[in-house]
Order: sequence, then structure tokens, then C-alpha cells
Amino acid sequence: MIKSENRFIRLNFITIIATLLVILAGGIVRSTGSGMGCPDWPKCFDRYVPPTDVSQLPANYKEKYVAGRIKKNEKFAKYLESMGKHELAAQIRADQSIKIPEEFNAAKTWTEYVNRLTGAILGVFLLITAICSFTYRKTAKRIIVLSILNIFVVGYQGWLGSIVVSTNLTQWVVTVHMLLALVILAISIYTYNYAKQLHKERSVIMYRILWLKGFLAFTIVVTVLQIILGTEVRESIDSIAKSIDAGARNTWVSRVGSIFSYHRDLAILVAICNFVVYKMVKDRFSGKAWPLQTANYIIIALLVQIATGFLLSYLSLPPYAQAIHILFATLLFSLQYYLYLLVYRTATYKPG
Repeated sequence: MIKSENRFIRLNFITIIATLLVILAGGIVRSTGSGMGCPDWPKCFDRYVPPTDVSQLPANYKEKYVAGRIKKNEKFAKYLESMGKHELAAQIRADQSIKIPEEFNAAKTWTEYVNRLTGAILGVFLLITAICSFTYRKTAKRIIVLSILNIFVVGYQGWLGSIVVSTNLTQWVVTVHMLLALVILAISIYTYNYAKQLHKERSVIMYRILWLKGFLAFTIVVTVLQIILGTEVRESIDSIAKSIDAGARNTWVSRVGSIFSYHRDLAILVAICNFVVYKMVKDRFSGKAWPLQTANYIIIALLVQIATGFLLSYLSLPPYAQAIHILFATLLFSLQYYLYLLVYRTATYKPG
């Protein structure tokens, strides 16, 4: 493997880590209620370095940013109408909560600002990775195409982030925002694995691999559904937090309704599926084989996910547990997808 290819693989791995850190930062923003800490985008209170005190803001800052938000939402509503989503556009226009200005809070402002900063750093890493991908112009053009595609996906994700802010955390927009984060991760993991395996022979084992491939794909789908349900639970919590006294936090879970029950019940299926995958991998691989090591990491991520789920359910949704829960949900997906790519290149030995 040539030096430039090693450089691309290292950069790609760093990009994956950076993406997970951005998701962690986003989880901290959500769990601390800092999503509206910066009322404008991409700047924060029209500054590259956000203020630390309300005295640094213009006297009419509330009116100014509410007016800007209404203008941006109108553009977004027209965009939705161009896609035939007239009902959604009407909901955006009818939402009166966007006209309520946010009070300045330095801690929330800087929490959101750090979130945006990590996003910008991720964008830089993706750009550098895309440039370095041209080392594969003769051997693996798909790496170049996907690396460039990821820049556009992140750009769209950044724009959608501005919509999340301007629509005051509209529920379905937040869900799409989370799913796009998984797409970015999936593309980076695919190019990382493809580059690593490019000059290696396909693995061959003595046992049948087809069932593992199929069941692992099913497990990934179930995990993504669980993440979607988890995002919807989080959105319900956000709505409840806005409508009742914050002192009643211990009642929030009970107010979520059936969506929380679905999320909890599906978590049981996710756990079972991952343990079955682990058993199947352990039966087929041994020693320091990457599939087995990855399966070990999956179990660790799953256990942390289960533990933080219990903390959220029974300790009144502690913010630190929310951020960790989101991070390990995406980490679990990432490991499952990486394991699938490893298993996909494995074949069953067939005697001549």
C-alpha cells in the first residue's frame, strides 16, 4: 500500500471520529436545551465569536432575530411547497412559537457555538479527505465519488441545521437531521473499509456466512428504526418541556405516551438481535479477526446504550445520559455497518 493511500485511510478514520464528536456535541445541545442559544446561522448573534453578556447585544436583538427567523421560514415553506409538501409548509407558517424571542443565556449560546465549531471542523476534514481521495483515481474511482458526495451531504446537513434553528426545533426536521448524520457516517465508514480492503484478498472461512449477512442487515435496519423512535421520543420530551414547569421533570417520561413504550420494547429486540449477531460471529471467527473484535465492541456499545436508557427512564432524564445515549446509538450503528462490510467480503470455503 502506497504512502498516499495510508494517508487517506488515516484521514478517513479521523473524519469518522470527528463525525461522532459532532453527534455528541449535538446531543449535548439537545439535552441542555441550547438549540436556540444562537438565534442566527452561521454566525452567532451576528458575531464570529459569540457574546458572553447581554450588554454586548444590540438593544433590539430580539425583534431583529425573530424577523430574520420568520423570513427564513417563509423561504423554507416555499421550498416545501415546490416539493408538493403544502401541509408541512402551512404548519411552518402557522407555528406561532417562532415569534417568541429567546432570552440570552451565555452558557447555552456557547454550547451551541461549540457544536457549530465541531461541525465546521468536520467539514474541513471531509474536504481534506476528498482531496486525498484522488490518489485512487486509477484504482477505485468510487472512493473519490463518495468522498465528494459526503461534502455535499454535510453541506445540506449544515443548511438543515439552520432550518432546525429557524423553525425552533421543528420535530420532523430534527429527525431528518439525525438520519443525515447516519448517512454521513455510513459513507465515511464505507470509503474507509473499501480503501483498507482494496489490496487484500477476500476472506474465506469454513462456515456458512449467508445467514450472518442477512441477519446482520436486519439488525442494522432495526437499530435505525430504534434511533428514529428515540429521536421522536426526544422531540416529545422537548414539546413537554416547553409546555409545563421545568420543575416537573420527573413526570416527563410518563407524559410521552405510546411512542416511549414502542422505543422501550424495540430496545429489547435490538439487544436480542445484537447478541445473536455476536454469537454467530463468534462461531465463525476466532482470535484477532476483525469481525470478532468489532462484534466485541458492538456488545460494549450495546451495554452502555442499555445502561443509559435505564438512567433516562428512572432518573428523570439526566442531560449527561441523554448525550451519551445518542452518541452510543450512532456508535452502535457504525460498528454494525462496519461489521457488515467486513462480513460481506467473506466467503464460505468450497472444496475444489
